[in-house]
Amino acid sequence: MVNWAQMRDCRFEVDRVPELLERVERDTDTEAWKELGWRLVLEHDLVSPASFAALPCLVRLAPREARARALAGKILERAAGHHGCDDLLADCADAIARFREVLNRHLRSRPTDYFVSFRALLSAEGEYHWAAGLGDFEDDFYPLDCPHCDAEVTIAIGDYGRYSAIRKWDEGDVDRRDLRPAAAEGLTGTGKWMYEMAVRDGEEVLADGISHLFGHAECPGCASVFNVADEYTSANRPVMPQGTSSDSA
Repeated sequence: MVNWAQMRDCRFEVDRVPELLERVERDTDTEAWKELGWRLVLEHDLVSPASFAALPCLVRLAPREARARALAGKILERAAGHHGCDDLLADCADAIARFREVLNRHLRSRPTDYFVSFRALLSAEGEYHWAAGLGDFEDDFYPLDCPHCDAEVTIAIGDYGRYSAIRKWDEGDVDRRDLRPAAAEGLTGTGKWMYEMAVRDGEEVLADGISHLFGHAECPGCASVFNVADEYTSANRPVMPQGTSSDSA
């Protein structure tokens, strides 16, 4: 039983979240969902004790409510931060396991909220880095430093192209080099799992983007070749909460 008197939300209040949860469980209360969202997930990736205390309820609603799936996913995306709620997160292990099952079934139905649910599944699997950083490959840029010459390289994967480049404020992306996508049989770890999930569900754009993200790029500055996902992960991997681990490639 949750002691809500000790579960402050992101507004440092303890009484609103349980009331809002009761409202959204009863009906599709749009205003209640809006308020619940900014009480459980604040800007700058902040969450609170009430965020994790609310997870079991959100997971119960997840099979029938897109807003519950999205909000639970946002909370879990931030589980790697310095929120001071590691014990509460650990207590949510059963709910998170159920959430994974719900999301996996939901994704197989090829829903309209596929990408949001895909990222939520990444966070439920503990892949916090990719849950927070993965784009839908329509208009995505992944900035990183070349591991060999420290040049600032822009990786583009989207409708406009798949390339590495040097970005200049007055010229845009210059000296473009085509990315070298990973072959399906060459993928391992998280990249392989993400790619196979997208292929299973007929998400061709997502699968193609993942193959490029986990492929190789040529640095326009020194012409060295490096793995895009490895370098992006190295620069952006979040701090992990105690007792958890995540493989990113």
